[in-house]
Amino acid sequence: MAEEMGEPVVKDEMMEEEDVDMDHDDAEHYSDDDEADKKGASRVYLPGISRALKEGEEMDFDPEAYKVFHAFETSFPCLSFDIVHDKLGDNRTDFPLTSYLVSGTQAEKATQNMIYVLKLANLHGMEEASDDEEEDDDDIEKKEEEEKAKEPKLYAAMMRHRGGINRVKSTVIGDSNVCAVWNDLNRVQIWNLAQPLEELEKLYTADQENSNSQSTVVVNTQTPLHTFAGHTCEGFALGWSPLKVGMLASGDSKKNLHIWKMHEGGQWVVDQRSLIGHKKSVEDVAWSPTEESLLVSCSSDKTVRLWDTRMSAADACVCTVENAHQSDVNVLSWNDKEPLIATGGDDALLNIWSLKTIQYGEPVAKFKHHAGPITSVEWSPHESTTLIASGEDDQTTIWDLAMETEDGRDEDLPDIPPQLMFIHCGQKEVKEVHWHRQIPGLAFSTSLSGFNVFRTINC
Repeated sequence: MAEEMGEPVVKDEMMEEEDVDMDHDDAEHYSDDDEADKKGASRVYLPGISRALKEGEEMDFDPEAYKVFHAFETSFPCLSFDIVHDKLGDNRTDFPLTSYLVSGTQAEKATQNMIYVLKLANLHGMEEASDDEEEDDDDIEKKEEEEKAKEPKLYAAMMRHRGGINRVKSTVIGDSNVCAVWNDLNRVQIWNLAQPLEELEKLYTADQENSNSQSTVVVNTQTPLHTFAGHTCEGFALGWSPLKVGMLASGDSKKNLHIWKMHEGGQWVVDQRSLIGHKKSVEDVAWSPTEESLLVSCSSDKTVRLWDTRMSAADACVCTVENAHQSDVNVLSWNDKEPLIATGGDDALLNIWSLKTIQYGEPVAKFKHHAGPITSVEWSPHESTTLIASGEDDQTTIWDLAMETEDGRDEDLPDIPPQLMFIHCGQKEVKEVHWHRQIPGLAFSTSLSGFNVFRTINC
């Protein structure tokens, strides 16, 4: 199913994907490629492990491996996005689902870029296969009407933005949703999302009353709430504090890491003194979910550093993990429920660090499956042992650390870590992945080929 959104084009469609549900109880049925070939049976395809596809062979995703799966795209790639907190309630599971996103484009010209605020509505689960061998005309017509009623809806409110957008992070301040944006013009800006969210609701209401109404709008009056021009180059590291309202950290490609604090009246003050420690680009940051002043960062200097932001810039680094990865450390995520930090690097490794032992410089776990640099990692906000990651090998993976080696090892899959529960493929150059904090198990990913939103059978 496809839906044209006007200019810029936004589509929502089901796409053919290559996906693997890593159910180790069933994996043995798919481990012998040659035997499956002889029987003409379909089988799970394991990227980097299964044989190369033969001429004429195609991969397709298994609908039975998903509870939810939709795909959509924008006119220009959005290589960073975040999920916008809504007022629809927490822990919701009833269909149809609704979600709000904020994302930023990477257009060919600086003046073509937009901040997209998106509403995804009428998201239904996967349909079970029908056992009916014969259907009369009335049944077919009824089925078509039901399918049309379940088509997902996508609405977009767009704010013009000069410069390509490297990273977007959203948060809630008071009654308002705001986002911080790192752009490729060396600026970090904060934008209020109240007006575009209001415009989305107008679009949605109009569409309910008239299905032929427009589903995109450009918000021309928006200007950033605050702009920081103190970075001397562009960057990617950006993180809101979950404990201190309005506190933000931003890091650039010249090792500078600045702390923002919101004062009365909604004014931000940025410490002009960079935290001293990193020797190369600061790639990612995350604040502690339990200690207001504690911050973690990673860098292309191969280190992971913990900071106490109450101290002076020169003394703020309280722990350094040298050679945390074999090369650049690209991304990290701080577990909400356990004292654990996950990092991903150019070495294609996912490393898990315990706050209890991180000072000794040894991760408590290492996972290797991806065949390219890790581009994103995030702990599940609902399951403390589950995380999602993506890599430059065009794979998105879901891991469950609670799966012990002796419990999960399948002799027919010796190269698959037992903690690897699911492989989602089909996108090209996956850049970011996020869990929805208000809808358990629902995940989003963005890539050069567009967005996917999905929930697997084991989440």
